[in-house]
Amino acid sequence: MIIIRIATAAVLALALAQPAQAKTLRWASQGDALTLDPHSQNEGPTTSMGQHIYDSLIQRDPTLKKVPNLAVSWKAIAPDTWEFKLRAGVKFSDGTPFTADDVVFSFQRALAPSSDFKTYIASIKEVKAIDPLTVHIVTNGPNPILPDQVTSIMIMSKAWAEKHNVTKPQSYKDKEETFAVRNAMGTGPFVLKQRDPDVKTVLARNPGYWGKDQFKDYPDEIVYTPIKEPATRVAALLSGQLDFVLDAPLQDVGRIKAAAGLKTLETAQVRSIFFGLDVGSPELKYGSVKGKNPFADRRVREAMNLAIDANAIRQKVMRGFSAPAGLINSPGVHGFTKELDARAPTDLAKAKKLMADAGYATGFEVALDCPNDRYNNDEAICQAVVGMLAQVGIKVKLESRSKTLHFPKLQKKDSSFYLLGWGVPTLDSHYVLSFLLQTSGPKTGTWNFTGYSDAKLDALTEAMLKEVDAAKRDAMIAEAWKIAKADSPYLPLHHQLIVWSMSDKVEIPIFPNDSPNFKYAKMK
Repeated sequence: MIIIRIATAAVLALALAQPAQAKTLRWASQGDALTLDPHSQNEGPTTSMGQHIYDSLIQRDPTLKKVPNLAVSWKAIAPDTWEFKLRAGVKFSDGTPFTADDVVFSFQRALAPSSDFKTYIASIKEVKAIDPLTVHIVTNGPNPILPDQVTSIMIMSKAWAEKHNVTKPQSYKDKEETFAVRNAMGTGPFVLKQRDPDVKTVLARNPGYWGKDQFKDYPDEIVYTPIKEPATRVAALLSGQLDFVLDAPLQDVGRIKAAAGLKTLETAQVRSIFFGLDVGSPELKYGSVKGKNPFADRRVREAMNLAIDANAIRQKVMRGFSAPAGLINSPGVHGFTKELDARAPTDLAKAKKLMADAGYATGFEVALDCPNDRYNNDEAICQAVVGMLAQVGIKVKLESRSKTLHFPKLQKKDSSFYLLGWGVPTLDSHYVLSFLLQTSGPKTGTWNFTGYSDAKLDALTEAMLKEVDAAKRDAMIAEAWKIAKADSPYLPLHHQLIVWSMSDKVEIPIFPNDSPNFKYAKMK
């Protein structure tokens, strides 16, 4: 054990001890990107890393407003067709010209079965190259939010993908290894210089970047070191070994603020934290009750909600950096309402009565799957909830593991009870409903691991994607959220508030999606 700890410390010291050159930004967070394949995993740190190498047609600025990227303009030219005019003179970092053919290829790749982005763009019927700098995207009926959806689809070089036999996305849940997992080549502001997963990733400024005149002062080099241990991340920042920490422990924020030469930025994040429940199986795979499923009973789910004290978690675990939630949809997302987000007060007496009425007066046992390196204080949240649920007779066995194991387990639907966080890149409720609440299918409900299915909610989610009348669409969204709130296949906990900590020689605006885009950064 001692030898392992010394070895780990030595690897970390080696990773951090690299000399900082002019305009080198050294940063850390608790968990690495899962893969460099831009269409494999729809996971925050993974897409955050990818955006530095790859570009999308449209991007989000620091206020999350849509702005031109590889597309300079876009407009609906028919009820079912959007036209995108592409930026001229762009080249991939290997010198290959960027054309409409690369866009067509990338969208086809993102629609493949192994892509974790197929739900984003499931409405797409066809992507056509009209000329080298014009693309038409045809959808199955009108889609008023297509521009919001394409902000997350990264564009690859068709020639590069064919050369390296990566025309299909990596199947992450099956642990597939392809060339695109550890290599990358795009049109973005950086090129990949070194990739050692879970140890170190180095990105260098792309000398041929099309936006170098617009973004003149961003760092020459980015050195990323994943550091799982919270105390080690803070120590590295305080000692000057790091310039930027994405997720300093919330209990140390005050200490960082008081340290000379350091500063913090804070904002509400577009991300909700919640628990998923297997409500669809006849019997819980990881539960003590045989022959029936206690989570299928809405009274049990309500009892669990009443037993979880989100305010106590906010105060004691999150140090005030959370907002208790009644929805799995965040403020700032179209369709969010304060009324539905109101959370019922903790009521153990009522919770115990509901458990008894459901036939579980003596409770039951169940395993809880929890990541320990993904969300702010994720494992501590789960530990707190274990104690809270015990008060109503639910004995929870906590299974804590790295996100590299947690997410594949969920994607294989191998969990009865789990913690999950969900950001909303499109800033529209359809994204949450389609991924988490629609009936699970090849292109819908791809992150709905609960087994929940409601025909009315499915129909509303399909309809709102095609409805161009804003008032009618908003009514559909509101009705869908009322159904989801009443059925409660998830237990909402809170919306995250985020804190970025950094040297005062770093200038970067904080992004409410918790995804630092370092082309907006400057080094003093």
